[in-house]
Amino acid sequence: MNAPAVAGGPEATLEALVSRAFGPEAFDELGALLPELAEDLAGIEDRIKAVLPSDVPGLTEAVMYACTAGGKRLRPLLMAAAHRALGAGSARPVHALAAAFQLIHTASLIHDDVIDHADLRRGRPSVLRAFGLPAAIVSGDYLYVRAFELAAEYSPSIILRSGEACARLAEGELLQESCRFDLTMSREQYLQVVDRKTATIVSAALACVGDIAGSPAPIVEALAEYGRAVGVAFQLRDDLLDAYGEADLLGKPLYADFREGNPTLLSIEAYRRLSGRPKAEFDRLFARRAKRPRDLLKLRGLTDASGAADAVAAEARRWVASAIHALDPLPGGPYRSLLERLARAASSRRY
Repeated sequence: MNAPAVAGGPEATLEALVSRAFGPEAFDELGALLPELAEDLAGIEDRIKAVLPSDVPGLTEAVMYACTAGGKRLRPLLMAAAHRALGAGSARPVHALAAAFQLIHTASLIHDDVIDHADLRRGRPSVLRAFGLPAAIVSGDYLYVRAFELAAEYSPSIILRSGEACARLAEGELLQESCRFDLTMSREQYLQVVDRKTATIVSAALACVGDIAGSPAPIVEALAEYGRAVGVAFQLRDDLLDAYGEADLLGKPLYADFREGNPTLLSIEAYRRLSGRPKAEFDRLFARRAKRPRDLLKLRGLTDASGAADAVAAEARRWVASAIHALDPLPGGPYRSLLERLARAASSRRY
């Protein structure tokens, strides 16, 4: 079958979006769900585009650039699938909120690139590089405001849950910054950062879906737990891809975490497993503020020798298993299966 087009530009076919989220083999397997998914993605993209224009043309250009940079659209897909998994015939009631959470995510990426001085995002210049520092900061702020304009269509409890998730995201950013270059960071501290920066947003988005559907508290909690576990698994895979991925697929250079001194479970585990001179060398190189390419390659080699990558991959699979288990209270059906597939893809994706 031909891939239905969704809003977001000529490249944004449903086939491309589904392949990014689930792997290329999933497109044919999803079969009858595709028209509904295409309708949901198009509706969500329409809601995003409707709130982007500003009276200042330069700001409109910057936020349009950020929001049409491709990406997996995982949060909108998750929210639409979860709403349909709860028995809804249409995911239209969550379209505006899914658009809001996508804008929150995009805003956080713009600000991340400012903090990390990143030149590339998804294979093209970041907003920071393309439009400059002031425009990047303001564009992120503007998207947060527009996100809550969309969220204002919902009940106060939904708005409060969304706002609390954004507060946790800000806390996570500062927690990560406070631990920069510190390899003594514990696994628990790392998970606190991941929970705030990545998992809480996904968890809140899915809990909101349960609230919108009028689901009982156990279902809302199940969706929240699923979202949190998927978010952690996704971030663990991100940590691995930063060192072991393919730069062309990722759309950004490898070793950003090594370069910026961001302790991830990969570097924490590598440091813990090494001993003697290799451990001291890893610590010395990781602590360098200005790393040379050979420093990054040496850090990768020491990580290889430690066996940390296998440990992180196993940890990601455990979070995937937790995510799938969390779905037990939901009714069976194709959309619950879709949520299970996405959980598995979180720990096996290549980009």
